[in-house]
Amino acid sequence: MQQVKYEKPRSIAISDANKAAFFPSGLEYNPPARGTWNIVHTGMLIPGAHQIYACAQGCLRGVILTAAEMNALDRMSWISVSEQDMYDGSLEYDIIDGCAEILRKLPYQPRVILLFLSCIHLFAGVDFEMILRELRMQFPEIVFVDCYMTPTMRQTVAPAVLLATRLYDPLEARQTDPKAVCILGNDRPTDPDCEMLRVLRENGFTLHDLTLCETYEDYQRIAESALSITYTPVAQRAGEDLQARLGIPALHLPVSFDYNEIAANLQRLCDALHVSCPDLSAGIAAADAALDAAHAVIGDTAVAIDFTAVTRPFELAKLLVQHGFRVSAVIADACGEDGNAFDWLREHSPELQIYQAVNVNMLHLHTEPHEPVLAIGQKAAHYFATDHFVNIVINGGYYGFAGIAKLAALMTDAFRIPKDRKTVLRHKGIGCASCLM
Repeated sequence: MQQVKYEKPRSIAISDANKAAFFPSGLEYNPPARGTWNIVHTGMLIPGAHQIYACAQGCLRGVILTAAEMNALDRMSWISVSEQDMYDGSLEYDIIDGCAEILRKLPYQPRVILLFLSCIHLFAGVDFEMILRELRMQFPEIVFVDCYMTPTMRQTVAPAVLLATRLYDPLEARQTDPKAVCILGNDRPTDPDCEMLRVLRENGFTLHDLTLCETYEDYQRIAESALSITYTPVAQRAGEDLQARLGIPALHLPVSFDYNEIAANLQRLCDALHVSCPDLSAGIAAADAALDAAHAVIGDTAVAIDFTAVTRPFELAKLLVQHGFRVSAVIADACGEDGNAFDWLREHSPELQIYQAVNVNMLHLHTEPHEPVLAIGQKAAHYFATDHFVNIVINGGYYGFAGIAKLAALMTDAFRIPKDRKTVLRHKGIGCASCLM
């Protein structure tokens, strides 16, 4: 029998790319760049929360190793699902009885249980509501939150989006503090030097942020906020959900590399807070100066950007091209909130190549010869086999003009000082403690 070779283009010039869908779906590959957060890392953000995963042993391996690597095995338990469980009709009560046994044996009583079901439970039609109802009756002092480890659902509601919403389900209604604002859905603190936080600070607002919470009471105080802010795509639904459930007005101010949008977002924030918008000219000048200084060092070296580093890779590419950089590649599976920048690049930088991050034919790209590349993001560093890379994920907490200036400085540092790529990329969850350090 003749062997059929699986062919799928791993890159395409942006001038030839279909904005709606860059590549056909098919066999996928996950590169060994582990810095992005997964649902285990994210669930650990709630102080006093304990995670319980109910899934098959193959799936359990990954989540258990994540908890072990971040020195947090004491905050995770699991219930293994066997093939026999699918036949005898015991799936629901296996979870109920397993959770009850875990809770009786824990040396402490968690405030919150994040209970994760897996794909197999959805396929089997498990009654999750009944499971939660029974557990809440047995343990009325514990808040149970329904969570999902279901990568098969990425084309509907991705697990990361759903968990970003579920993180705030335990919040209880509180009296509103008119001078309190919360940021939702980020996995690291926002840069305190950014214009958004300076506006809050200079106008006497208290900031509540899950990434800053040290106690369960700190976490519950998020519900006192008079306004919620989201700035990553996965978090927008969390703001909308909290507005519907607790009446906290939601404002989505996405991280942008477009100067006009940055200014407009800050104006929207100031209007919502009923404060004056500050003069942004100094911030703009500082961002331009930092980019120009970085370009003076980096010169014509090729720059590759991946979507795990910044949520708007095409917008960043546009900004860099406008400041003289030679952006040669963007690694992204789709065009998100930066469609206008995509259109601009197609006209002004038609030779730019788009690579699909999960394409199985990317498997050996890192072994092929490459020109010197400065990478922004871990996947770009791996695929282009460069030790000169900016090591951030999901914008790194940077925001606004101050964030652009700091990113330019990181690019300069990455160009001048190589990293040990293989050591850096093997650590899961940038910013988390790791036993691998």
